[in-house]
Amino acid sequence: MSMNTLGAALYYADANAPICPLAIKEHFDKLSPKEQLYAHHIAKASWIGGRVILKQTTPVAADLFDLVRATFSSTDPSKLGDLEAQRKASGLSEEDFTSVLEYAAQVLGNLANFKSFGDSKFIPRVEAAKFRAVVEAAPRSQEALPLFDKLQEEIYAIKPSARTLLGYPDSGHVTGYYSDDVTQADIKAVQKWYEGRGKDAINTRLFKRGDVFELRVASADKAPTEAYDVPGLGKLEVVFGDFSEEMKGVADELAAAIPHAANEHQRKMLEAYVRHFHSGDVDEHKESQREWIQDIGPTVESNIGFIETYRDPAGVRAEFEGFVAMVNKEMTKKFERLVDSAEKFIPKLPWGPEFEKDKFRKPDFTSLEVLTFSTGGVPAGINIPNYDDIRMTLGFKNVSLGNVLNAKAPDEKITFLGEEDAALFQRLRGPAFEVQVGIHELLGHGSGKLLQENADGTANFDMTNPPTNPLTGKPVEHWYGPGETWGSRFKTIAASYEECRAEAVAMSLSTDKTLLEIFGHTATSAENADDIMYVGWLQMARAGLIALEFYDPQAKKWGQAHMQARHALLRVFLEAGLVVIEEGNGDLTVKMTREAITTTGQKAVDTFLTALQIYKATGDVEGGSALYDKYTGVGEEWMPRREIVLAKRQPRKLLLQANTFMEGEGVRLQEYDATLPGFIASYLERGI
Repeated sequence: MSMNTLGAALYYADANAPICPLAIKEHFDKLSPKEQLYAHHIAKASWIGGRVILKQTTPVAADLFDLVRATFSSTDPSKLGDLEAQRKASGLSEEDFTSVLEYAAQVLGNLANFKSFGDSKFIPRVEAAKFRAVVEAAPRSQEALPLFDKLQEEIYAIKPSARTLLGYPDSGHVTGYYSDDVTQADIKAVQKWYEGRGKDAINTRLFKRGDVFELRVASADKAPTEAYDVPGLGKLEVVFGDFSEEMKGVADELAAAIPHAANEHQRKMLEAYVRHFHSGDVDEHKESQREWIQDIGPTVESNIGFIETYRDPAGVRAEFEGFVAMVNKEMTKKFERLVDSAEKFIPKLPWGPEFEKDKFRKPDFTSLEVLTFSTGGVPAGINIPNYDDIRMTLGFKNVSLGNVLNAKAPDEKITFLGEEDAALFQRLRGPAFEVQVGIHELLGHGSGKLLQENADGTANFDMTNPPTNPLTGKPVEHWYGPGETWGSRFKTIAASYEECRAEAVAMSLSTDKTLLEIFGHTATSAENADDIMYVGWLQMARAGLIALEFYDPQAKKWGQAHMQARHALLRVFLEAGLVVIEEGNGDLTVKMTREAITTTGQKAVDTFLTALQIYKATGDVEGGSALYDKYTGVGEEWMPRREIVLAKRQPRKLLLQANTFMEGEGVRLQEYDATLPGFIASYLERGI
């Protein structure tokens, strides 16, 4: 393929992507030997599951990962080779060899050749012949060359353009969740049938074998296949043992962690995990989460399993992930004060008590320093579990990931802001984002009620006298039936819609001076409360503009749930006249009327937020979809702005994580240089 192919540059892997270490040694060294062993085994389990993520993302991602490993390791596949000797043997210039290394590092960091933040494909910045020369010069070229020849077309193919996005196969997109002959109608029919049996498809994939559908359940144990005739679909087999090797490895490492558990909740949590990964029974994973929620304030925090549904185009099946982190006790105190005050702030949200939980269950809200996060893209904050029945009865946990928030790219250019705003943004975006994440996770995801009817005819609201819908002034007409959940009703848009609702809560409550004071921001503090509020709103508006990078106009598809959500809020700001986007000289500048935030801005966000919550609470898919489509539909008038956003996009940072190794009866922490060789070495030594 010629690198002059029209449009190829749009898909190039980032050049000069900053490598940002997740600093952890100070916190890991404070752990007791028992805590270090506990952390080590769960970290190992998490990364064994990393191969599951590869297979869920695309059909070839695991082979591509193995190609990178074979190309850049020495004769020992877990050790980095002599890269300078390899470069010389390949005949490549330093610039071209660096481009190959950059592509390899981004494949490793994203666990695929698709961006974890955006779901769009990226390709090397050098021709296939040069990449192949690097493979030929590898110490393990006999293993690497067949993989390269097998994958070359996939590595470089960017036409048809639909194949450059993750999504439904029958829309021409790519996924590892479904075989290419499975249609959206098939997925809906199977889901309706499976939910009707009271089952959760969160750890499944759907494939077709001839005329037979296979619903593959992730489990170490290969239980007997169950065969069914599904009305309107045909023959379907529930097949156990998907990812069986990985699930056994995960279960074995979690079992090895049990003797090092700090308390009964951790022990029971691990035992439930082991049962879940062996059997594939989602109820066992739910049991692990019930124990996890009750493990309050652990020194070592973790979670593992099929958690987030962002990457399944149907919004039903979850990607595997696992993390281990140490609690930052000083930072956690801020979040504890926020939790203690939560019941004062929730009534300030712009919907009535009929649409709020009867009782706010105070969660564990901690600031963590990440040791390990096995995923294609590490988040800044987490609010889990995602099981609605557990959240409504037992509650949830909130987590802010401190060393992720603080992993700043050096010399990052601040685009799309005027000079004065850019200087203020540069100084305060860290603390402003900390406030945003805190409110988003605790008071955003943690607020709001789903009107739910139970199988026995009871409900969590008065069905004989339903609450008044503030959008219509009439009694509500929709609610969730027995067994229905938020995800099963709203499906494809559920993840992004909920992120938008949480972001809107963050905007609404960030104007509250008493809340800002919890984070140490007052009228007289160095990080002035008014400035923090302004930068938080400005940050959201700028992010909503940058979000255009993650919208594909040909597929008319958003590739990132959070960025779609932020674009919706930008549109709310624009509609209210709070923000204007100035254009000129090939650039864009976001301008916000600062003094209008607490007046027209607040009113507009609260109106939008009320609608988001009411449609969600009542399960009104039609109304909610229409609202979200209105604010996230990207018309032709946005295309010139999108071109400018693409021209000025910044390389996404690569987060460099440490590894742990057993050494004698203890654990050794291994950190790495923040360089391309160091980043690649960290993955080679991870044992995926």
